[in-house]
Amino acid sequence: MANSPLFSPITFRGVTIKNRIMVAPMWQYCGVDWLPTDWHLMNLGRFAAGGAGLVFQEGTTVERRGCGTVGDLGLWDDRFVEPLRRIVDFVKACGAVPGIQLMHAGRKARQRFPWDGRGSLPRSPEIADWDEWDVVAPSAIPQDDGYPMPREMTRDDIDRCVEAWGSAAARADRAGYEVMELHAAHGYLIHEFLSPGANRRTDGYGGSFENRIRFAVEVVERVRASWPAHKPLFLRVSTEDDGGWEVEDSVRLARILKPLGVDAFDCSSGGITGASPIETKISLTYGYQVGFAERVRREADMPTVAVGLIIHADQADAILRDGQADMVAIARELLYNPNWPIDAAQKLGVDEAFALPPVQHGHFLHRRALSGFTGSLSTWTAGMSAAGE
Repeated sequence: MANSPLFSPITFRGVTIKNRIMVAPMWQYCGVDWLPTDWHLMNLGRFAAGGAGLVFQEGTTVERRGCGTVGDLGLWDDRFVEPLRRIVDFVKACGAVPGIQLMHAGRKARQRFPWDGRGSLPRSPEIADWDEWDVVAPSAIPQDDGYPMPREMTRDDIDRCVEAWGSAAARADRAGYEVMELHAAHGYLIHEFLSPGANRRTDGYGGSFENRIRFAVEVVERVRASWPAHKPLFLRVSTEDDGGWEVEDSVRLARILKPLGVDAFDCSSGGITGASPIETKISLTYGYQVGFAERVRREADMPTVAVGLIIHADQADAILRDGQADMVAIARELLYNPNWPIDAAQKLGVDEAFALPPVQHGHFLHRRALSGFTGSLSTWTAGMSAAGE
């Protein structure tokens, strides 16, 4: 399968990505004073060395009050730029394109870590700026039982927040990131404005579809003013949620945002209520969200990224071959196997010389392949195919 679409390059604006494998942004909850640590360098570096074309850093917060947990990363101050540049340079050195997701937690701010049960974080004297950790949202509606009651944002709050997105985008450019994604999914602030399940405003930012998308439009316009024209801008959207936002709304939004400078929709789902995206009404099967990416791609003429239980190489290849999406995003499967792209290339027969990983790995893997070894690799099983998974 030498013509595998999974391992064909793709270009957005002035950035060419060597293959169609995107590492989805995954929170690590390991920031210290909102700064990255060696964990982040190791975590993102291993994905880059594993052969992925585009490696996204986890959701990085555009203002202090938008932090979801005490372990978040931030980009609301210049002091964050140089520590993040270290990660960017390392990802590039491993052969991948470095991306960053910008976000604001909105009403999901000030919560416990997921392994501590999420919900409202109790007041702690160890958090010096606790009183400034203001939980804000489009409307004074909590995420769920046990979450903090947010304060409804004023027009000044909205204006300040839009400006914070633009300033963070400029810092991300200075740090060297080449692709940016705005997090408008999973119940975070932009999604809260979009969804009638979280937005009960009666001003120009609530009510009608046109009003509810106003905040997203303003953020995109402000970010595009700071983010260079040759660098791509993605939007992660809950294509369908459990609060009244439907696929048709995502298609309409894509049609509006494309001429404003959004280059691709990263199509997830759910998250506006207490349920996680993987616990919504959608049946959990392989590629359970791929249909969303296909529909937005077809009806809005918008490039899309498919995500959600994309597990196997031939499954991912078929999604692209069938025109359902332009890239695939891999998340938890990469936690299971950070070298998934290397393994996928072998299974699809597109990298006999192991040129995909850095030479420090590829040279020795290639030598083993030439040694005459006739056994199976540890990740291979008999009869593996997307059809029978």
